[in-house]
Parts: sequence; C-alpha cells; structure tokens
Amino acid sequence: MAKQNVAEQVVDILARAGVRRLYGVVGDSLNPVVDAVRRNSAIDWIHVRHEESAAFAAGAEAQITGKLTACAGSCGPGNLHLINGLYDAHRSMAPVLALASQIPSSEIGLGYFQETHPDRLFQECSHYSELISNPRQMPRLLQTAIQHAVGQSGVSVVSLPGDIAAEPAPERSAQSALVTSRPTVRPGDAEIDALVEMIDRAGKVTLFCGSGTAGAHGEVMEFAGRIKSPVGHALRGKEWIQYDNPYDVGMSGLLGYGAAYEATHECDLLILLGTDFPYNAFLPDDVQIAQVDVRPEVLGRRSRLDLAVWGDVRETLRCLIPGVKEKTDRRFLDKMLKKHADALEGVVKAYTRKVDKHIPIHPEYVAAVLDEVADDDAVFTVDTGMCNVWAARYISPNGRRRIIGSFTHGSMANALPMAIGAQFTDRSRQVVSMSGDGGFSMLMGDFLTLVQYDLPVKVVLFNNSALGMVELEMLVAGLPSYGTTNTNPDFAAVARACGAHGVRVDKPKQLAGALKDAFKHKGPALVDIVTDPNALSIPPKISAEMVTGFALSASKIVLDGGVGRMLQMARSNLRNMPRP
Repeated sequence: MAKQNVAEQVVDILARAGVRRLYGVVGDSLNPVVDAVRRNSAIDWIHVRHEESAAFAAGAEAQITGKLTACAGSCGPGNLHLINGLYDAHRSMAPVLALASQIPSSEIGLGYFQETHPDRLFQECSHYSELISNPRQMPRLLQTAIQHAVGQSGVSVVSLPGDIAAEPAPERSAQSALVTSRPTVRPGDAEIDALVEMIDRAGKVTLFCGSGTAGAHGEVMEFAGRIKSPVGHALRGKEWIQYDNPYDVGMSGLLGYGAAYEATHECDLLILLGTDFPYNAFLPDDVQIAQVDVRPEVLGRRSRLDLAVWGDVRETLRCLIPGVKEKTDRRFLDKMLKKHADALEGVVKAYTRKVDKHIPIHPEYVAAVLDEVADDDAVFTVDTGMCNVWAARYISPNGRRRIIGSFTHGSMANALPMAIGAQFTDRSRQVVSMSGDGGFSMLMGDFLTLVQYDLPVKVVLFNNSALGMVELEMLVAGLPSYGTTNTNPDFAAVARACGAHGVRVDKPKQLAGALKDAFKHKGPALVDIVTDPNALSIPPKISAEMVTGFALSASKIVLDGGVGRMLQMARSNLRNMPRP
C-alpha cells in the first residue's frame, strides 16, 4: 500500500471527524488537498464561485447539523476571501475548520507571489490558527484544531503550504480519539442556591432568552409557568422560544415588537438565558439581573450582574425547577401579556388596509404570504438588512423550522451562500433564501452553484432597488439617503438564463401563485418580487437620543410594521388566561 501524503492524511482525519463536504475554489497550493478529496469517497468537494460563499455555506451547514464542517481556499487571495464568512461562523458559534493553503514553505517571509500570513490574519475570527511547517506536526496539529472548533464552538484555521501537503505523512500511529460533540455543563450548587433565593425573593421575574435556549424549550416553558414569568427573546432566540409559548411578550432590540422592553424594565429580577444580546441600551440598569450562559466569557459583558451562572440553560433550569417555590401571583405576567397584545394590535393596523392591492408590493405582505405557503420544516436563510425585519416579524417558528442569518456579524450577501450549505444537508427539505437585491447581487455568481449541483433552493428576492436598511440608518441619523440606490436587471430573466426557474412578480395577486409554483419546482428557483422602497414609515416622534446603526437608548421602536401571526398567538394567550 502506497504511503499517504500529508494532504491525504488531512482528508482522512476530516472524514473521521464527520466532515462530509469541503467547500472552496480549487487552485495551485490547494491542489494536493483537492486531489486527496477526489480519491476519498467519504468527502465531496463543493466547487463554489467565491470563497466567501464557501465559508458562509460551511457555517450554515454547521448551524443546521451542529457538526463540524470545512471550507478551503488557495494561497493569498484565495484564502483571504474566506475571512468574512469565517467571521460570521465564529460569531455564530458554528464549528468550522478552514484550510488556508500557503505558498511554498521555503518562500515564506520573502515577499513571494501571493504571499500572506493566514496563520496571523485569521487569529481574530478563530479559536485556533496555526501553520503546518513540517509534516511531523501532523496529525496532532489538525486534531488540536478540530477539538478547538468543536469544543469551543467556533472556527479553527490550519494553514498548509502546498509543498508540505504533497510530502509523505509521518508513519501511521494509533488513531487518536477525536472530540466531535460538546458536553453539558451544570452550574455549581452555590450558584443554583443563590439563584433560587433571588427568584423566591422577587415578586416579578422576567426571562429574556437567546440562542442558548436551543433544545431547552420545554424547560423554559415549565420554569416560566412555575414562577409566572413573561418570556421575551432576542432575534437569535426567536426560533427556539417563541412557538407554543403562552408567556410570550415579544422581542427586544431595534427590530423588536410587543412588550419585551416593558417586561424587562418593570420586573424585580431579570434572568438572561443563553443570550449575549449586544444592545445594552435596551437592558435595564435599575433591576436585579442574573445571567445564565455556557460561555463564561460573556457573563456580565453587556450589563451589570447581581449573579453570574456558568452552565447550559437546559441543565441549569433542570436544577432550578424543583428548587424554586411556585408563585401564585400572575398579575405582572397578565399585565405584560395584555400590553403585548395591545402593542401588536396597534402596529398591525398600519398594514392591514388594502395591502393585497398595493403596488409596488408591500414587503410585509410578501413575508406574510411566504410564511403561509412555506413548509412547516423549511429552513429560511435571511439577508442582513430589511430581510432581517421581515423574518423577525413574519416568519413563524414552530419548533421544526430554522431561521438563520448573519445575526451577530451582520454581513450582507449571506442568505444565498448559507442556503447552499443548508440545502446540502438534506435535498428533500425546503430551503428558502430571503434575499435583498443588494445582498443577492453582491454574491450573485453563486446562484450558478445552485444550478451546477441542481440544489432546489428557492430564492425569494425582495427587490426594492435600494439598500433599505442603510437608508433607514441615514434617516435616523438625520442624513439624506445617498449612494443607496441599485440599478437592477430583471433577476428572473437572469435566473432563467442560468438554467433555473425564474419569475418576476409586480402585482400582489400574482404573489401566492408564483411562490407556490417555485416551491413545486424540483430544481433551483428565483422569485423576483418588486417591492415598495417606501414601505418603512418612520414614526412622527423620533427621540434625538437614537444612535446610528442597531442601538437605541430609549424604548422607541424605529421600524413600524406588522407582526404577522404573532398577533394571533398573543390573542390566544390572552384568551387562555385563567379568570378569577
């Protein structure tokens, strides 16, 4: 049997770690790795049109599966293109291993063609970034990188010169066991006892939930019911906590709605569960706050804490539920539920008048129809910008759907490449890319990747010929919008030219049929929907305390829009209130 080279050993180890696809663009220094993939049936090479898409796709696959994924780029410009998607994966806590191939090892440091230092460049967006400069570092260095990515839920980068990749690997030793899943973390008894005491002493408790509540929906509901607590959530907590939630009071933040802000400010004790919610202007500073998170580094970095609890949300709640005294007073909970329903009623009215006849089409109407016709287990990938608003307010979670986006890194153009990674995990599952025309056109080349692999991703394009969120930011800052308009082609015609299904919609009555036809189509499809660029209305009274971007220092909601089926849920919660 021929001796393995380093590239073959790398691919073997990735396969043993559960990696099934390597996303990237082939080229020069990466060729030995690509050839090793060609000869290994356990891993497929996924040829994208831009390495940024490779990193986004790998990050999305990791978020869907919870398993290690991988991407790769050739030396210099090739691996530099990975950086934006890797930042997003790292900040989304997605376990991704990036192979950054490097110039010949003898030329490093001498200003060689395409020379960069990826082991330095990627340090800020990774838990581990190292260079393999000698074959004898294998396989230990790669195993260490994998365990950093999996164990700390983020990115690891391995830089590999092409000449080293082609050299013979060290003699095989006993295969080391690889860490491929994370343990649960239980807080110490002292922290549990302290939190129980705080809860028992507080008259009014509010829970505010983030993505760390994934897998803990049942425990959160049981806990909230026991202590009669309203439950609010951040954007990344929406898909895990909003559905089947009789204690729901909405979402806080710039995209927020309902009574979440009031519930977090009018309580005696606020418990932050699995959230690193970045907008501290929305958090109170005059109530007691406890925070539970599996990442100790985030405890207390957004707000002053009275108690920090290091542990998984699910395990922590399992310890808390038997220990806390059941509360009997529902007055605070019922008051917040009523405020929530009233707030939604007022917001919805703005978009219930002849919305199905309005031309150009209201994007709120598009999102509402999409929510109705999409599958119950669909995966929605969401572009940063106004698509975040429509997804936050209209896409209804149910415990089976997934909603992923660049919610922490905030990158444009993420939805399409994320849809690629999501669709590769399951070709039979509906994947919908909620794309803005700005984001879609930025990485439009990878629509060809859908066609090349016949991936049945459905691109729903909100086409307002503008960078809508940027316009809003300028208006909030008192600036006239400038440099935000796009001159767009007929994207449906572009899709058809690429060999996909494409249809353009400019009348509301065409919308539902166009979406249903696209969803029935067996291959990739694009629905180009001409939406109203003026759909966002700015409230007549805007606080001068607003700051540019995604932060507010007051409780005003900047974005006035509907909230879809959430109103129905709020009404149901009110109807289900126990009566005296």
